[in-house]
Amino acid sequence: MLFDENLGFMPFNLDTNFPFSEKKEPKTTKVLDPLAGFLRGNMYQDEFKPYKNYTYRKLEPTSKKDKLLLEVMMYNFAINDLNLSLDLHPDDPELLTLFQKYTEKACEKEMEYVKQYGPLQVTEALGEPFNWLNEPWPWNDREDAKYV
Repeated sequence: MLFDENLGFMPFNLDTNFPFSEKKEPKTTKVLDPLAGFLRGNMYQDEFKPYKNYTYRKLEPTSKKDKLLLEVMMYNFAINDLNLSLDLHPDDPELLTLFQKYTEKACEKEMEYVKQYGPLQVTEALGEPFNWLNEPWPWNDREDAKYV
């Protein structure tokens, strides 16, 4: 119901051909790999619109720990972006397959990181001391860092 000029209710019928009620076409035309999607900020080739002439910078991890953390971040990014696409295209089997594949890879990489380097989240540190306070902070272990 909508309001009329007298602030009363007037009934209306929603057209069944309303654009949002139509079945949407599958989205998976050009899905990028997780690293390319992470660097660009979205998982789709056609959606990357660079600002002016700027381009994204390729990340080069300097240690095994940084490389593993990058893998955790890129798979989690891919999961989130594909999840958004699945909200709009729930019947797309290719999107669902990629989502499941990247979810498994993200869990695998997160477990590997936690075993080797400690918790990524506070909930993973239950029963353990918060030892990351004693670890070097990112701006402390690099001479060329431009942090605070």
